[in-house]
Amino acid sequence: MANIITDETIEYVGILAKLDLSAEEKEQAKKDMANMLDYIGTLSELDTEGVEPMSHVFPVNNVFREDVVTNADDRDNIILNAPKVKDGSFMVPKTVQ
Repeated sequence: MANIITDETIEYVGILAKLDLSAEEKEQAKKDMANMLDYIGTLSELDTEGVEPMSHVFPVNNVFREDVVTNADDRDNIILNAPKVKDGSFMVPKTVQ
């Protein structure tokens, strides 16, 4: 299966990837892209009848835990770490004038 990759295609891909390719690199990229497309063509010839589609090679499980509050209102201990406190809140330098 011969896929023809044109100079325009390589130029376009180079622009999208923000690459400044030399003429030699463009020729190598054309060969590489053609090889990739040929390989994909080879894969499409495989008999996949009866093979169930999958979204991932490995089983994907939810790794998140339940969102459970584990610490109560501990404001007094947290405020102890503040360099300045005003009315039970952190006091920070003014950033907007």
